[in-house]
Amino acid sequence: MQIDFHYYATYSAAYLAGYTHDECLAICYSAQFVDCCTRTLLSTVDAPESAATTQLQLEMMDARTDLLGLQDITRIWASFHFLPRDLHADPKKGTRIYKAKYRLICGPNSDLLINTVNLAKNKSLQAVGIAMHVLADTWAHQYFAGTPSQVINNTDYWFYELVPESAGPEGGRFTERRVTFRHNPAGKDDLDKSIYTNTVYQIQENSVMSLGHGRAGHLPDYSFMRYKYLPAWAEYEEILKDNPSEYYNAFCQMVYAMKYLRGEFDIFEKEHYDTESVSPYEKEIRWILEKRQLDSCADWKAFGEKLSGREIPEFDSERYCEEYTKAGEEDKDSTFLGSFIRAALAQKSMVTRKIYESGNLLAGYSVEYRNSRGLGIRDFIRFAEREMRGEKS
Repeated sequence: MQIDFHYYATYSAAYLAGYTHDECLAICYSAQFVDCCTRTLLSTVDAPESAATTQLQLEMMDARTDLLGLQDITRIWASFHFLPRDLHADPKKGTRIYKAKYRLICGPNSDLLINTVNLAKNKSLQAVGIAMHVLADTWAHQYFAGTPSQVINNTDYWFYELVPESAGPEGGRFTERRVTFRHNPAGKDDLDKSIYTNTVYQIQENSVMSLGHGRAGHLPDYSFMRYKYLPAWAEYEEILKDNPSEYYNAFCQMVYAMKYLRGEFDIFEKEHYDTESVSPYEKEIRWILEKRQLDSCADWKAFGEKLSGREIPEFDSERYCEEYTKAGEEDKDSTFLGSFIRAALAQKSMVTRKIYESGNLLAGYSVEYRNSRGLGIRDFIRFAEREMRGEKS
């Protein structure tokens, strides 16, 4: 997903869930900041680089692809953007390493999603925002894995877009149009001709070009997009992706999840969506989701501002950096960015531990710090120290 959904749509979902305007801004900022919190940014404010929740293209170019390098990549992308659907999935055939990668394929309504939402319970608004980013991406990024894998994540020439013959959700007839992929990062996607930019094909199984949905370009991130293709992991059976329907599910699930986090429900359940609260706005939301445009920020912004009657400021990735850098060492964790960092480390630690406990070594090793007396991989030393002192995230 892109800033239109992670920022403006998340604001709207938070408002429908009952949060105040200022709380909504903190939540949606944190949700979008997951796509901005790189090691490069963290290094500029002298923050722990282990809290990175994404990687720049330039960082990926320098990324190692040995065992430790692949584990580092997987910890970031599986924890925040490609949450695994089933860590115990049992494909019929394949090597042990293939099965390990297969079990990292992303999808919604997983046990890990329950863990993610529960982790944010009674925590900071930054933790809520991170959880909403992860939740939303389980819908957009399903069928791809947050680890480099040519076998799992590759696409080929048999890739078709389904273009509606009439505008709006009332349509129903679609024209199949062959997708043409190109490898020019500076090139703009052409909706009229179905020409889209993706990563360069590499024969190497562990190439970073085959991380996540890079081989499918931005198609999973466009709310209007419907497409079908033949992934190798599905034994080349057709997979159909209907983003408008799945993005609507994501929005309704975010409303439900945030109502739970506010205390309206005792437990968070899978496959539960607050369609009742969203139904008065369904037609307008589906119109935004179906609209063929590369960027729907303006439409989501207008919708959110109509809901609350308040202005939603444009996103600025450096908005809270100065507050963090000027804070004393003992006060950094209480700043906005400090709270985000602690929530990010908690999420990364939890997902890494769950993957490891499933018998899968692709994300490395971690433990639950509440019970660990500070033991664990070095990525989370600072977080562990805070937990040992009993301080609340």
